[in-house]
Amino acid sequence: MQENIIPHDFKITKEKRSELKKHNSFLLWFTGLSGSGKSTIANAVEQELYSKNIHTYTLDGDNVRKGLNKDLTFTPADRTENIRRIAETANLFVDAGVVVLAAFVSPYKKDRELIKKTVKDVNFVEIFIDTPIEECEKRDVKGLYAKARKGLIKDFTGVNAPYEAPDNAAITIDTTKVSVSESVELIMKTIKPKLEL
Repeated sequence: MQENIIPHDFKITKEKRSELKKHNSFLLWFTGLSGSGKSTIANAVEQELYSKNIHTYTLDGDNVRKGLNKDLTFTPADRTENIRRIAETANLFVDAGVVVLAAFVSPYKKDRELIKKTVKDVNFVEIFIDTPIEECEKRDVKGLYAKARKGLIKDFTGVNAPYEAPDNAAITIDTTKVSVSESVELIMKTIKPKLEL
């Protein structure tokens, strides 16, 4: 089947889209345990980028699983497929000239390596929200840890499924030590050179 797929040579490139938008595009990938603060920080970063006229789009675990990936469970195989689809979606947005913010537990190193390969290393910024599980459980705004501890949720990362922490994330943030505003400042300082054409 693949031999019958021949890409069309479109004349408007990622570079031209970036010139039109006046900034580069890339993927900010927020990884960490449920309740670590990934979506909160991604949301705050997107607001800061928006205030600077940067074109953005946020992909979030719960939102994507209600649509694009609603057919997937939380088994290891489905988690990998979940991340693969998100990586491909993010890659399209990056090609469109948009700074993508993606907030997903993404517990497996091999899956995050696949993301990097899909969007290309130069377009990938890994942000590890390294909040201790004890703190995540204290927050437990969705009540998921409590359900997992009672055995009501299978394959829940940190309780009955593993989380493989990044070895060399571009940015590591422990939200018990760094505020949301400080996190935004750190991320913006790190990505500023990447945004410039």
